[in-house]
Amino acid sequence: MAQLSIGTIDVYVIRPLPAEWRVLVLQRALDTRCPTAWEAVHGRIEEGEEPEDAALREMREETGLEATRLYNVTVHPFYLHKTHTVQMAVVFAAFVAEPANVVIGPEHTKAEWLNVGAALERFAWPREREALREIVHLLHAGNAGPVEDVLRVF
Repeated sequence: MAQLSIGTIDVYVIRPLPAEWRVLVLQRALDTRCPTAWEAVHGRIEEGEEPEDAALREMREETGLEATRLYNVTVHPFYLHKTHTVQMAVVFAAFVAEPANVVIGPEHTKAEWLNVGAALERFAWPREREALREIVHLLHAGNAGPVEDVLRVF
């Protein structure tokens, strides 16, 4: 019987440059799931870990970056047929400070900072594009405005 699990996170890493935002996209390694696909930071929530803690840990592991601000944005579902599980991925936007030098982990072969339009085209999954559009809509001013109190983690 299928189950529901809040077991993963996605983190959209953003450099809020004065001219325009840059969004980090990562290309999956050949020996991982979805080889060569471009994605945001993605990972599992470990036992006893809160989603925001998993987001920060995965961001460090996959990029070597630390967030200066973190926002929870949405949740998106996907189905894992091998385990008969509907996974709920908690989606975050993480802003980083300059120089934002990326050190990729073993799951990825490339990292690129793209403008929002190019990142939207590069992401493999439609849900990633939807999440980035929500992030831009909610945070385009550099904060969440009247909903800052419910979206900003720190």
